[in-house]
Amino acid sequence: MSKHDHTVDTQAVPMGIVAEDAPETYKMGTVIDQQDMHRVGKQQELRRNFRLISVLGFTAVLMCTWEAILFTASYILPNGGLAGMVWMYTVSLFGFSFSILSMAEMASMAPTSGGQYHWVSEFAPRSAQRFLSYITGWLCVLGWQVNIGSGSYLVALQIQGIIILNDASYVSQPWHATLMIIAVASIAILFNTFFAKKLPLIEGIILIIHIFGFFGILIPLWALSPRQSAHAVFTEFTNANGWPSQGVACLVGIIGPMYSLLGPDSAVHMSEEIRDASRILPLGMMWTLVLNGATGFIMVVTFAFCIGDLEAALKPNYMFAYIDVFYNATGSKAGASVMACLITLMCLCSTISNVATASRQMFAFARDRGLPYSGFLCKVKPGWDIPLNAVCVSFVITCLLSLINLGSSVAFNAIVSLTVGAILSSYIISISCVALRKIRKQPLPYARWSLGRAGLPCNIISVMFLLLVYVFAFFPLGAPVSLETMNWSVLLYGAVVIFSLVYFAVYGRHAYQGPVVLVNKDM
Repeated sequence: MSKHDHTVDTQAVPMGIVAEDAPETYKMGTVIDQQDMHRVGKQQELRRNFRLISVLGFTAVLMCTWEAILFTASYILPNGGLAGMVWMYTVSLFGFSFSILSMAEMASMAPTSGGQYHWVSEFAPRSAQRFLSYITGWLCVLGWQVNIGSGSYLVALQIQGIIILNDASYVSQPWHATLMIIAVASIAILFNTFFAKKLPLIEGIILIIHIFGFFGILIPLWALSPRQSAHAVFTEFTNANGWPSQGVACLVGIIGPMYSLLGPDSAVHMSEEIRDASRILPLGMMWTLVLNGATGFIMVVTFAFCIGDLEAALKPNYMFAYIDVFYNATGSKAGASVMACLITLMCLCSTISNVATASRQMFAFARDRGLPYSGFLCKVKPGWDIPLNAVCVSFVITCLLSLINLGSSVAFNAIVSLTVGAILSSYIISISCVALRKIRKQPLPYARWSLGRAGLPCNIISVMFLLLVYVFAFFPLGAPVSLETMNWSVLLYGAVVIFSLVYFAVYGRHAYQGPVVLVNKDM
Protein backbone atom coordinates (compact mmCIF):
# COMPACT_ATOMS: atom_id res chain seq x y z
CA MET A 1 0.00 0.00 0.00
CA SER A 2 1.36 3.41 -0.92
CA LYS A 3 1.99 5.72 1.99
CA HIS A 4 -0.33 8.20 0.31
CA ASP A 5 -3.15 5.71 -0.14
CA HIS A 6 -5.53 5.52 2.80
CA THR A 7 -7.74 2.81 1.26
CA VAL A 8 -7.41 -0.23 3.49
CA ASP A 9 -7.65 -3.77 2.19
CA THR A 10 -8.87 -5.72 5.21
CA GLN A 11 -7.69 -8.95 3.59
CA ALA A 12 -4.14 -7.59 3.62
CA VAL A 13 -4.18 -6.37 7.21
CA PRO A 14 -1.26 -7.81 9.25
CA MET A 15 -1.89 -10.81 11.47
CA GLY A 16 -3.69 -9.94 14.71
CA ILE A 17 -5.56 -6.97 13.23
CA VAL A 18 -9.33 -7.27 13.09
CA ALA A 19 -11.66 -5.82 10.48
CA GLU A 20 -13.91 -2.83 11.17
CA ASP A 21 -17.09 -4.84 11.66
CA ALA A 22 -15.61 -7.30 14.16
CA PRO A 23 -17.04 -7.34 17.72
CA GLU A 24 -13.66 -6.27 19.11
CA THR A 25 -13.71 -3.04 17.09
CA TYR A 26 -14.88 -0.87 20.00
CA LYS A 27 -11.72 -1.75 21.88
CA MET A 28 -9.40 -2.17 18.90
CA GLY A 29 -10.39 1.04 17.11
CA THR A 30 -10.21 1.55 13.36
CA VAL A 31 -8.10 -0.52 10.99
CA ILE A 32 -5.63 2.37 10.84
CA ASP A 33 -5.44 2.34 14.67
CA GLN A 34 -4.59 -1.34 14.48
CA GLN A 35 -1.97 -0.71 11.84
CA ASP A 36 -0.43 2.05 13.97
CA MET A 37 -0.24 -0.29 16.96
CA HIS A 38 1.22 -3.03 14.78
CA ARG A 39 3.84 -0.63 13.42
CA VAL A 40 5.03 0.40 16.89
CA GLY A 41 4.92 -3.23 18.05
CA LYS A 42 2.37 -2.79 20.83
CA GLN A 43 -0.66 -4.85 21.80
CA GLN A 44 -4.00 -3.06 22.17
CA GLU A 45 -4.97 -3.35 25.84
CA LEU A 46 -6.93 -0.16 26.54
CA ARG A 47 -10.41 0.74 25.33
CA ARG A 48 -10.61 3.26 22.46
CA ASN A 49 -13.63 5.27 23.63
CA PHE A 50 -12.35 8.85 23.13
CA ARG A 51 -13.55 10.90 20.14
CA LEU A 52 -12.69 14.41 18.96
CA ILE A 53 -14.95 16.28 21.42
CA SER A 54 -13.84 14.21 24.40
CA VAL A 55 -10.16 14.60 23.37
CA LEU A 56 -10.70 18.36 23.07
CA GLY A 57 -12.38 18.38 26.47
CA PHE A 58 -9.62 16.29 28.02
CA THR A 59 -6.77 18.51 26.78
CA ALA A 60 -8.53 21.87 27.12
CA VAL A 61 -9.60 21.14 30.70
CA LEU A 62 -6.23 19.70 31.73
CA MET A 63 -4.47 22.83 30.43
CA CYS A 64 -7.20 24.96 32.05
CA THR A 65 -5.66 28.01 30.38
CA TRP A 66 -8.03 30.87 31.12
CA GLU A 67 -8.55 29.60 34.66
CA ALA A 68 -4.79 29.22 35.19
CA ILE A 69 -4.30 32.82 34.03
CA LEU A 70 -6.16 33.83 37.19
CA PHE A 71 -4.52 31.58 39.76
CA THR A 72 -0.98 32.10 38.39
CA ALA A 73 -1.34 35.90 38.22
CA SER A 74 0.30 36.20 41.64
CA TYR A 75 3.46 34.74 40.06
CA ILE A 76 3.84 37.22 37.21
CA LEU A 77 2.40 40.43 38.69
CA PRO A 78 5.57 41.13 40.79
CA ASN A 79 7.71 40.15 37.79
CA GLY A 80 6.20 42.20 35.01
CA GLY A 81 3.07 43.86 36.33
CA LEU A 82 0.01 44.39 34.16
CA ALA A 83 1.87 44.91 30.89
CA GLY A 84 4.20 42.01 31.67
CA MET A 85 1.23 39.73 32.30
CA VAL A 86 -0.36 40.60 28.95
CA TRP A 87 2.77 40.61 26.79
CA MET A 88 4.40 37.55 28.36
CA TYR A 89 1.21 35.57 27.75
CA THR A 90 1.21 36.75 24.14
CA VAL A 91 4.87 35.79 23.71
CA SER A 92 4.27 32.42 25.40
CA LEU A 93 1.27 31.64 23.23
CA PHE A 94 3.13 32.54 20.04
CA GLY A 95 6.32 30.66 20.94
CA PHE A 96 4.61 27.61 22.40
CA SER A 97 2.30 27.30 19.37
CA PHE A 98 5.30 26.00 17.41
CA SER A 99 5.81 23.30 20.05
CA ILE A 100 2.18 22.22 19.85
CA LEU A 101 2.39 22.11 16.04
CA SER A 102 5.56 20.02 16.25
CA MET A 103 4.12 17.55 18.74
CA ALA A 104 0.86 17.25 16.81
CA GLU A 105 2.82 16.12 13.76
CA MET A 106 4.85 13.62 15.80
CA ALA A 107 1.66 12.35 17.41
CA SER A 108 0.25 11.64 13.96
CA MET A 109 3.43 9.75 13.02
CA ALA A 110 3.43 7.58 16.14
CA PRO A 111 0.23 7.78 18.23
CA THR A 112 1.32 5.83 21.30
CA SER A 113 0.89 6.39 25.05
CA GLY A 114 4.67 6.60 25.38
CA GLY A 115 4.64 10.00 23.68
CA GLN A 116 7.93 11.84 23.93
CA TYR A 117 10.14 8.96 25.05
CA HIS A 118 8.82 6.80 22.20
CA TRP A 119 9.47 9.56 19.66
CA VAL A 120 13.01 10.00 20.99
CA SER A 121 13.61 6.25 20.81
CA GLU A 122 12.42 6.13 17.21
CA PHE A 123 13.76 9.44 15.86
CA ALA A 124 17.03 10.05 17.77
CA PRO A 125 20.41 9.14 16.22
CA ARG A 126 20.93 5.38 16.55
CA SER A 127 23.87 5.73 18.96
CA ALA A 128 21.82 7.83 21.40
CA GLN A 129 18.37 6.28 21.03
CA ARG A 130 18.30 4.11 24.14
CA PHE A 131 19.97 6.56 26.53
CA LEU A 132 18.05 9.68 25.44
CA SER A 133 14.77 7.80 25.36
CA TYR A 134 15.36 6.48 28.88
CA ILE A 135 16.10 9.94 30.30
CA THR A 136 13.09 11.42 28.48
CA GLY A 137 10.84 8.72 29.91
CA TRP A 138 11.96 9.51 33.45
CA LEU A 139 11.45 13.24 32.90
CA CYS A 140 7.94 12.64 31.57
CA VAL A 141 7.04 10.40 34.50
CA LEU A 142 8.49 12.96 36.92
CA GLY A 143 6.72 15.91 35.32
CA TRP A 144 3.28 14.33 35.13
CA GLN A 145 3.39 12.70 38.57
CA VAL A 146 4.41 15.99 40.17
CA ASN A 147 1.67 17.74 38.20
CA ILE A 148 -0.97 15.75 40.09
CA GLY A 149 0.44 17.16 43.32
CA SER A 150 0.63 20.62 41.74
CA GLY A 151 -3.03 20.59 40.73
CA SER A 152 -4.17 19.16 44.08
CA TYR A 153 -2.14 21.79 45.97
CA LEU A 154 -3.62 24.64 43.93
CA VAL A 155 -7.13 23.36 44.64
CA ALA A 156 -6.31 23.16 48.36
CA LEU A 157 -4.96 26.72 48.46
CA GLN A 158 -7.98 28.06 46.59
CA ILE A 159 -10.34 26.34 49.02
CA GLN A 160 -8.43 27.94 51.89
CA GLY A 161 -8.70 31.32 50.15
CA ILE A 162 -12.47 30.95 49.85
CA ILE A 163 -12.69 29.96 53.54
CA ILE A 164 -10.67 33.02 54.57
CA LEU A 165 -12.96 35.21 52.45
CA ASN A 166 -15.99 33.98 54.38
CA ASP A 167 -14.42 33.49 57.82
CA ALA A 168 -11.85 36.08 58.87
CA SER A 169 -11.02 34.06 62.00
CA TYR A 170 -9.76 31.06 60.01
CA VAL A 171 -6.01 30.48 60.27
CA SER A 172 -4.62 28.08 57.69
CA GLN A 173 -2.29 25.35 58.91
CA PRO A 174 0.05 23.17 56.82
CA TRP A 175 -1.83 20.02 57.80
CA HIS A 176 -5.05 21.53 56.49
CA ALA A 177 -3.51 21.83 53.01
CA THR A 178 -2.04 18.32 53.25
CA LEU A 179 -5.42 16.76 54.06
CA MET A 180 -7.06 18.76 51.26
CA ILE A 181 -4.40 17.59 48.77
CA ILE A 182 -5.12 13.97 49.71
CA ALA A 183 -8.87 14.58 49.44
CA VAL A 184 -8.55 16.16 45.99
CA ALA A 185 -6.30 13.32 44.81
CA SER A 186 -8.85 10.82 46.14
CA ILE A 187 -11.63 12.40 44.07
CA ALA A 188 -9.41 12.36 40.98
CA ILE A 189 -8.59 8.68 41.54
CA LEU A 190 -12.29 7.88 41.98
CA PHE A 191 -13.09 9.34 38.55
CA ASN A 192 -10.16 7.46 37.01
CA THR A 193 -11.19 4.07 38.38
CA PHE A 194 -14.89 3.51 39.01
CA PHE A 195 -15.96 6.09 36.41
CA ALA A 196 -13.13 5.41 33.95
CA LYS A 197 -15.44 4.07 31.23
CA LYS A 198 -17.49 7.27 31.46
CA LEU A 199 -14.43 9.55 31.40
CA PRO A 200 -14.95 10.64 27.75
CA LEU A 201 -18.54 11.67 28.54
CA ILE A 202 -17.40 13.43 31.71
CA GLU A 203 -14.70 15.31 29.78
CA GLY A 204 -17.30 16.45 27.25
CA ILE A 205 -19.52 17.78 30.02
CA ILE A 206 -16.59 19.53 31.71
CA LEU A 207 -15.69 21.12 28.36
CA ILE A 208 -19.14 22.75 28.33
CA ILE A 209 -18.52 24.10 31.86
CA HIS A 210 -15.07 25.29 30.75
CA ILE A 211 -16.60 27.31 27.89
CA PHE A 212 -19.68 28.71 29.63
CA GLY A 213 -17.75 29.30 32.85
CA PHE A 214 -15.46 31.57 30.86
CA PHE A 215 -18.37 33.90 30.15
CA GLY A 216 -19.62 33.50 33.72
CA ILE A 217 -16.38 35.09 34.94
CA LEU A 218 -15.73 37.45 32.04
CA ILE A 219 -19.08 39.29 32.07
CA PRO A 220 -19.17 40.18 35.81
CA LEU A 221 -15.57 41.42 35.64
CA TRP A 222 -16.29 43.79 32.74
CA ALA A 223 -19.64 44.86 34.19
CA LEU A 224 -18.64 45.46 37.81
CA SER A 225 -14.89 46.03 38.14
CA PRO A 226 -13.09 49.38 38.21
CA ARG A 227 -10.97 49.95 35.11
CA GLN A 228 -7.26 50.33 34.59
CA SER A 229 -6.25 52.58 31.70
CA ALA A 230 -5.12 51.05 28.40
CA HIS A 231 -1.79 52.81 28.94
CA ALA A 232 -1.28 50.96 32.25
CA VAL A 233 -2.36 47.58 30.83
CA PHE A 234 -0.15 47.63 27.77
CA THR A 235 2.83 49.80 28.70
CA GLU A 236 3.39 49.88 32.49
CA PHE A 237 5.73 47.12 33.64
CA THR A 238 6.59 46.26 37.25
CA ASN A 239 9.78 44.91 38.81
CA ALA A 240 8.84 44.43 42.45
CA ASN A 241 11.23 41.56 43.22
CA GLY A 242 14.56 43.28 42.79
CA TRP A 243 15.79 41.95 39.45
CA PRO A 244 18.60 43.94 37.76
CA SER A 245 16.42 44.81 34.77
CA GLN A 246 12.78 44.82 33.73
CA GLY A 247 13.55 42.34 30.94
CA VAL A 248 14.90 39.74 33.37
CA ALA A 249 11.88 40.27 35.63
CA CYS A 250 9.49 39.58 32.76
CA LEU A 251 11.41 36.47 31.69
CA VAL A 252 11.22 35.13 35.25
CA GLY A 253 7.49 35.86 35.21
CA ILE A 254 6.99 33.99 31.93
CA ILE A 255 6.65 30.76 33.91
CA GLY A 256 3.17 31.92 34.97
CA PRO A 257 1.65 32.04 31.46
CA MET A 258 3.70 29.00 30.42
CA TYR A 259 2.12 26.98 33.23
CA SER A 260 -1.30 27.97 31.89
CA LEU A 261 -0.34 26.64 28.42
CA LEU A 262 1.47 23.52 29.57
CA GLY A 263 0.14 20.07 28.74
CA PRO A 264 -0.88 19.81 25.08
CA ASP A 265 0.86 16.42 25.05
CA SER A 266 -1.59 15.11 27.66
CA ALA A 267 -3.85 13.68 24.95
CA VAL A 268 -0.83 11.94 23.41
CA HIS A 269 -0.55 9.74 26.48
CA MET A 270 -4.22 8.81 25.99
CA SER A 271 -3.68 7.99 22.30
CA GLU A 272 -4.24 4.25 22.77
CA GLU A 273 -7.73 5.13 24.02
CA ILE A 274 -8.59 7.42 21.08
CA ARG A 275 -10.45 6.09 18.06
CA ASP A 276 -8.68 7.00 14.77
CA ALA A 277 -5.88 8.44 16.90
CA SER A 278 -3.43 9.45 14.14
CA ARG A 279 -6.04 11.90 12.81
CA ILE A 280 -8.14 12.82 15.86
CA LEU A 281 -5.18 13.36 18.19
CA PRO A 282 -3.48 16.20 16.24
CA LEU A 283 -6.87 17.75 15.45
CA GLY A 284 -7.73 17.75 19.15
CA MET A 285 -4.40 19.37 20.00
CA MET A 286 -4.86 22.10 17.39
CA TRP A 287 -8.43 22.89 18.41
CA THR A 288 -7.23 23.06 22.02
CA LEU A 289 -4.60 25.60 20.94
CA VAL A 290 -7.29 27.71 19.26
CA LEU A 291 -9.85 27.43 22.09
CA ASN A 292 -7.55 27.81 25.07
CA GLY A 293 -5.21 30.27 23.36
CA ALA A 294 -8.06 32.63 22.46
CA THR A 295 -9.93 32.41 25.78
CA GLY A 296 -6.65 32.77 27.66
CA PHE A 297 -5.75 35.94 25.77
CA ILE A 298 -9.18 37.48 26.36
CA MET A 299 -9.04 36.61 30.05
CA VAL A 300 -5.52 37.97 30.61
CA VAL A 301 -6.46 41.29 29.01
CA THR A 302 -9.72 41.39 30.98
CA PHE A 303 -8.00 40.61 34.27
CA ALA A 304 -5.35 43.29 33.62
CA PHE A 305 -8.04 45.91 33.00
CA CYS A 306 -10.15 44.84 36.00
CA ILE A 307 -7.46 44.18 38.59
CA GLY A 308 -7.96 47.50 40.40
CA ASP A 309 -5.18 48.47 42.80
CA LEU A 310 -2.00 46.68 41.68
CA GLU A 311 -0.24 47.21 45.01
CA ALA A 312 -3.11 45.44 46.78
CA ALA A 313 -3.07 42.63 44.22
CA LEU A 314 0.63 42.03 44.95
CA LYS A 315 -0.32 41.24 48.57
CA PRO A 316 -3.68 39.42 48.30
CA ASN A 317 -5.81 38.92 51.41
CA TYR A 318 -7.31 35.64 50.23
CA MET A 319 -4.31 33.60 49.02
CA PHE A 320 -4.82 34.51 45.34
CA ALA A 321 -5.12 37.94 43.72
CA TYR A 322 -8.09 36.84 41.62
CA ILE A 323 -10.24 36.18 44.73
CA ASP A 324 -9.53 39.73 45.92
CA VAL A 325 -10.43 41.05 42.46
CA PHE A 326 -13.70 39.09 42.43
CA TYR A 327 -14.64 40.44 45.85
CA ASN A 328 -13.73 44.02 44.96
CA ALA A 329 -15.77 43.74 41.75
CA THR A 330 -18.94 42.22 43.20
CA GLY A 331 -18.82 43.70 46.71
CA SER A 332 -20.36 40.42 47.80
CA LYS A 333 -18.68 37.55 49.60
CA ALA A 334 -21.31 35.16 48.26
CA GLY A 335 -20.84 36.35 44.67
CA ALA A 336 -17.05 36.25 44.90
CA SER A 337 -17.21 32.80 46.48
CA VAL A 338 -19.36 31.40 43.69
CA MET A 339 -17.01 32.79 41.04
CA ALA A 340 -13.95 31.48 42.91
CA CYS A 341 -15.61 28.06 43.37
CA LEU A 342 -15.98 27.80 39.59
CA ILE A 343 -12.23 28.34 39.13
CA THR A 344 -11.50 25.82 41.89
CA LEU A 345 -13.86 23.27 40.33
CA MET A 346 -12.11 23.58 36.97
CA CYS A 347 -8.74 23.14 38.67
CA LEU A 348 -10.11 19.96 40.28
CA CYS A 349 -11.29 18.73 36.87
CA SER A 350 -7.82 19.47 35.51
CA THR A 351 -6.37 17.24 38.24
CA ILE A 352 -8.70 14.42 37.17
CA SER A 353 -7.28 14.63 33.65
CA ASN A 354 -3.76 14.85 35.14
CA VAL A 355 -4.21 11.52 36.89
CA ALA A 356 -5.27 9.87 33.63
CA THR A 357 -2.28 11.32 31.77
CA ALA A 358 0.28 10.53 34.49
CA SER A 359 -0.92 6.95 34.94
CA ARG A 360 -0.85 6.24 31.17
CA GLN A 361 2.64 7.72 30.91
CA MET A 362 3.82 5.54 33.79
CA PHE A 363 2.07 2.48 32.30
CA ALA A 364 3.69 3.01 28.89
CA PHE A 365 7.21 3.50 30.28
CA ALA A 366 6.84 0.48 32.55
CA ARG A 367 5.61 -1.57 29.56
CA ASP A 368 9.00 -0.88 27.98
CA ARG A 369 10.72 -1.85 31.27
CA GLY A 370 11.94 1.67 32.04
CA LEU A 371 10.87 1.79 35.71
CA PRO A 372 11.42 -0.25 38.87
CA TYR A 373 8.69 -2.91 39.30
CA SER A 374 7.73 -2.44 35.65
CA GLY A 375 5.85 -5.76 35.54
CA PHE A 376 3.50 -4.53 38.26
CA LEU A 377 3.05 -0.99 36.89
CA CYS A 378 2.16 -2.07 33.34
CA LYS A 379 -0.65 -4.42 34.34
CA VAL A 380 -4.05 -3.68 32.78
CA LYS A 381 -6.90 -5.06 34.89
CA PRO A 382 -9.22 -7.18 32.71
CA GLY A 383 -12.69 -5.70 32.43
CA TRP A 384 -11.54 -2.30 33.64
CA ASP A 385 -9.34 -1.68 30.57
CA ILE A 386 -7.20 0.80 32.50
CA PRO A 387 -3.69 0.55 34.03
CA LEU A 388 -5.18 0.28 37.53
CA ASN A 389 -1.87 -0.34 39.29
CA ALA A 390 -0.33 2.77 37.73
CA VAL A 391 -3.38 4.81 38.77
CA CYS A 392 -3.11 3.61 42.38
CA VAL A 393 0.65 4.20 42.53
CA SER A 394 0.07 7.74 41.21
CA PHE A 395 -2.28 8.31 44.16
CA VAL A 396 0.29 7.00 46.64
CA ILE A 397 3.00 9.26 45.18
CA THR A 398 0.73 12.31 45.51
CA CYS A 399 -0.07 11.45 49.13
CA LEU A 400 3.62 11.07 49.94
CA LEU A 401 4.44 14.38 48.26
CA SER A 402 1.69 16.09 50.25
CA LEU A 403 3.42 15.11 53.50
CA ILE A 404 6.37 17.33 52.56
CA ASN A 405 4.07 20.32 53.04
CA LEU A 406 3.89 19.48 56.74
CA GLY A 407 7.59 20.21 57.10
CA SER A 408 8.08 23.00 54.60
CA SER A 409 5.74 24.75 52.19
CA VAL A 410 8.87 26.12 50.46
CA ALA A 411 10.05 22.57 49.73
CA PHE A 412 6.63 21.57 48.47
CA ASN A 413 6.46 24.65 46.23
CA ALA A 414 9.83 23.60 44.78
CA ILE A 415 8.45 20.17 43.97
CA VAL A 416 5.40 21.73 42.37
CA SER A 417 7.57 23.95 40.16
CA LEU A 418 9.34 20.84 38.87
CA THR A 419 6.37 20.32 36.58
CA VAL A 420 7.41 23.01 34.12
CA GLY A 421 11.11 22.12 34.00
CA ALA A 422 10.61 18.35 33.65
CA ILE A 423 7.91 18.47 30.97
CA LEU A 424 9.71 21.18 28.98
CA SER A 425 12.82 18.95 28.98
CA SER A 426 10.87 16.14 27.31
CA TYR A 427 9.54 18.57 24.69
CA ILE A 428 13.02 19.89 23.91
CA ILE A 429 14.62 16.45 23.50
CA SER A 430 11.83 14.93 21.38
CA ILE A 431 11.40 17.92 19.04
CA SER A 432 15.19 18.24 18.66
CA CYS A 433 15.41 14.60 17.59
CA VAL A 434 12.78 14.92 14.86
CA ALA A 435 14.34 18.22 13.70
CA LEU A 436 17.77 16.58 13.41
CA ARG A 437 16.25 13.75 11.40
CA LYS A 438 14.71 16.27 9.00
CA ILE A 439 17.99 18.18 8.69
CA ARG A 440 19.77 14.95 7.79
CA LYS A 441 16.94 14.13 5.34
CA GLN A 442 16.39 10.75 7.00
CA PRO A 443 13.03 9.03 6.54
CA LEU A 444 10.19 9.58 9.00
CA PRO A 445 6.93 7.63 9.39
CA TYR A 446 4.03 8.90 7.33
CA ALA A 447 1.89 11.48 9.15
CA ARG A 448 -1.78 11.87 8.26
CA TRP A 449 -1.51 15.35 9.80
CA SER A 450 1.71 16.85 8.46
CA LEU A 451 3.36 20.28 8.61
CA GLY A 452 5.01 19.66 5.26
CA ARG A 453 7.84 22.05 4.42
CA ALA A 454 6.95 24.21 7.42
CA GLY A 455 7.83 21.34 9.74
CA LEU A 456 11.56 21.97 10.18
CA PRO A 457 11.24 25.77 10.74
CA CYS A 458 8.50 25.06 13.31
CA ASN A 459 10.72 22.53 15.07
CA ILE A 460 13.71 24.90 15.22
CA ILE A 461 11.70 27.89 16.48
CA SER A 462 10.05 25.62 19.05
CA VAL A 463 13.34 24.34 20.46
CA MET A 464 14.84 27.85 20.65
CA PHE A 465 11.81 29.16 22.55
CA LEU A 466 11.63 26.15 24.89
CA LEU A 467 15.31 26.44 25.78
CA LEU A 468 14.78 30.06 26.83
CA VAL A 469 11.81 29.17 29.04
CA TYR A 470 13.61 26.09 30.40
CA VAL A 471 16.44 28.25 31.78
CA PHE A 472 14.07 30.62 33.59
CA ALA A 473 11.92 27.76 34.92
CA PHE A 474 14.49 27.25 37.68
CA PHE A 475 14.94 30.91 38.64
CA PRO A 476 13.73 32.04 42.09
CA LEU A 477 10.88 34.53 42.24
CA GLY A 478 13.04 37.41 43.36
CA ALA A 479 16.50 38.74 44.20
CA PRO A 480 18.54 38.74 46.36
CA VAL A 481 18.07 35.04 47.02
CA SER A 482 17.87 33.52 50.51
CA LEU A 483 17.40 29.96 51.72
CA GLU A 484 13.65 30.62 51.98
CA THR A 485 13.24 32.24 48.56
CA MET A 486 15.54 29.91 46.62
CA ASN A 487 13.84 27.81 43.95
CA TRP A 488 14.98 24.39 45.09
CA SER A 489 13.34 22.67 42.12
CA VAL A 490 16.68 22.71 40.29
CA LEU A 491 18.18 20.58 43.07
CA LEU A 492 15.27 18.14 42.99
CA TYR A 493 15.36 18.02 39.21
CA GLY A 494 19.08 17.26 39.28
CA ALA A 495 18.60 14.59 41.95
CA VAL A 496 16.00 12.76 39.87
CA VAL A 497 18.16 12.95 36.74
CA ILE A 498 21.18 11.64 38.65
CA PHE A 499 19.09 8.81 40.15
CA SER A 500 17.82 7.85 36.70
CA LEU A 501 21.39 7.84 35.37
CA VAL A 502 22.59 5.62 38.20
CA TYR A 503 19.59 3.33 37.79
CA PHE A 504 20.27 3.13 34.06
CA ALA A 505 23.92 2.25 34.64
CA VAL A 506 23.12 -0.41 37.23
CA TYR A 507 19.94 -1.95 35.85
CA GLY A 508 18.24 0.04 33.10
CA ARG A 509 20.84 -0.55 30.39
CA HIS A 510 20.29 -4.29 30.76
CA ALA A 511 16.49 -4.22 30.93
CA TYR A 512 15.56 -1.21 28.80
CA GLN A 513 15.99 -1.43 25.05
CA GLY A 514 13.56 1.31 24.07
CA PRO A 515 10.36 0.97 22.04
CA VAL A 516 12.27 1.37 18.76
CA VAL A 517 13.33 -2.29 18.90
CA LEU A 518 9.67 -3.30 18.50
CA VAL A 519 8.92 -0.93 15.63
CA ASN A 520 8.07 -2.63 12.32
CA LYS A 521 10.21 -0.57 9.98
CA ASP A 522 8.67 -2.08 6.85
CA MET A 523 5.36 -0.28 7.46
